[in-house]
Amino acid sequence: MRSIRNKKKAQPAISTAALPDIVFILLFFFMTVTTIKSETLLVDNNLPQANQVKKLEKKDRVIEIYVGRPNQDLAKVLGSEPRIQLNNKIAHMSEVGPYVLQELAQKPDAIRNLVTVSLKIDKDVNVGVVSDIKEELRKVNLLKVNYTVFQGNPL
Repeated sequence: MRSIRNKKKAQPAISTAALPDIVFILLFFFMTVTTIKSETLLVDNNLPQANQVKKLEKKDRVIEIYVGRPNQDLAKVLGSEPRIQLNNKIAHMSEVGPYVLQELAQKPDAIRNLVTVSLKIDKDVNVGVVSDIKEELRKVNLLKVNYTVFQGNPL
């Protein structure tokens, strides 16, 4: 009887039946939370720095316009003058108004008056280009304009 008690009991194997469920839950979580960048940047966009920065909370209420010199691949064709990027194409100044109105039409009616135009302008771009863009936005009565910058010391 004593020999039976002294024998060690074998440990039961760890059940891995729930492991696939956990893996799929994590997979679905990351699929729903991750956002994919939908725009390819065609212009250089080295943003300036500012010390008074406020973050835009709701991304669905933002229309983005990029301004900068064309990247290395496009500079051979377009030159080195600053260009405007609307979605995934290089555009002219006259296309800014219709583009913004088209983007605004795609927004729900409830948030159309809350939409902000975010200008992501390279720090080496002349102020004249920015002024022309703002004039085009005034023509279509979109007056909420935001300048995107990096937080830091501007000096």
